Amino acid sequence: MLTDAEIAARYVKIRPYLDERQRRLWLGVEAQALGGGGVSVIARATGADVKTVRRGRAEIESGAEPGGRVRGPGGGRPCLAGLDAGLILALEALVDPETRGDPMSPLRWTTKSTANLAAELTRQGHQVTARTVAKLLAGAGYSLQGNAKTVEGKQHPDRDAQFRYINAQVTAFQADGSPVISVDAKKKENVGNFKNGGAEWAPAGQPERVSVHDFTDEELGKAVPYGIYDLTANTGWVNVGTDHDTGAFAVASIRSWWNGPGRVAYAGARRLLITADSGGSNGSRLRLWKTELAAFAAEAGLDITVLHLPPGTSKWNKIEHRLFSAITMNWRGRPLVSHEVIIETISAVTTRTGLKVTAILDTGLYPKGIRIPDKDMKAFEARHLQRHEFHGNWNYTIPAPPPGDTTRPDHGK
Repeated sequence: MLTDAEIAARYVKIRPYLDERQRRLWLGVEAQALGGGGVSVIARATGADVKTVRRGRAEIESGAEPGGRVRGPGGGRPCLAGLDAGLILALEALVDPETRGDPMSPLRWTTKSTANLAAELTRQGHQVTARTVAKLLAGAGYSLQGNAKTVEGKQHPDRDAQFRYINAQVTAFQADGSPVISVDAKKKENVGNFKNGGAEWAPAGQPERVSVHDFTDEELGKAVPYGIYDLTANTGWVNVGTDHDTGAFAVASIRSWWNGPGRVAYAGARRLLITADSGGSNGSRLRLWKTELAAFAAEAGLDITVLHLPPGTSKWNKIEHRLFSAITMNWRGRPLVSHEVIIETISAVTTRTGLKVTAILDTGLYPKGIRIPDKDMKAFEARHLQRHEFHGNWNYTIPAPPPGDTTRPDHGK
């Protein structure tokens, strides 16, 4: 006959592999094998309750079917929501989105964590823990939700019409072989050993060590990438500036593209179409942008047509998801320690669709604060700016002036 220690040792080995019902039946089988007094012996050796061992033996002797419920009906601790009828209603009142605008809501200005919700429910007389709150919320169809950028604010009534107009113009320009580019300035980047969002594979436990603070390095400064995306050729050109993002810098970036691959790819072109956002250094109301474009039109001998996306729709600008997104993914998790690293990383960008990118460094100075008086601007528009019939504030053409005529307003300070 086995000793209590031997029985206990066997039980310790098998117990982790058994659920509650299986443990009970195992105890019953062992008690049955010992015969009279077996229930007491098994209970004493294993530390199980005598009633549990006796019940297990009874199930074995009655021929219990394999499988089935682990516990009998009604087994386990009663559900707290069943004991406290008002608990669910009180919890839903706290997390209901409508309460965000209710000044009387107890959690109006407090993070609605499960701990805070449990504390407030307890204060209201419902004794509950944070874990129980989490279970109740999941059961009621709630889950942790972040903010979703879907609200665009007030929509311009002609927004869709402007997109149709842009599409028609782009199609017409591409049909006759004229260049079509999408332009914009990418977010400025600190140059130096700073943290860059994202992650890349590296030996475990050996992350790239970067500076704790993101204060701009006075010597290295910032990088200002201005991109030109050629819609037809699926190529990108990024002019990385080291000074300010101004209208002059934006046009200088377009000029560098044209004097580089643009003129070669579109030899003999007489016009250029630019799609741009309504704000920033290429904004539809920016005077310097327009006057600099006039100077470029004269230099290049191109009629320049500009079509601005409606306000609040910059995320649909082709350059954002055709070029800038690829650049961001390529340098994710990599400190931009120098301008050279930035140039090389951008130039290495490729995509499955065949995108090729060229990046250059622009160390020119582009001072801010250049003003063009109203009088000069009116004279400029009368001489150089042709507004389209449809939304002339968004759509306009700056024709190449006759040979020898490069008149444009002075940039007053």
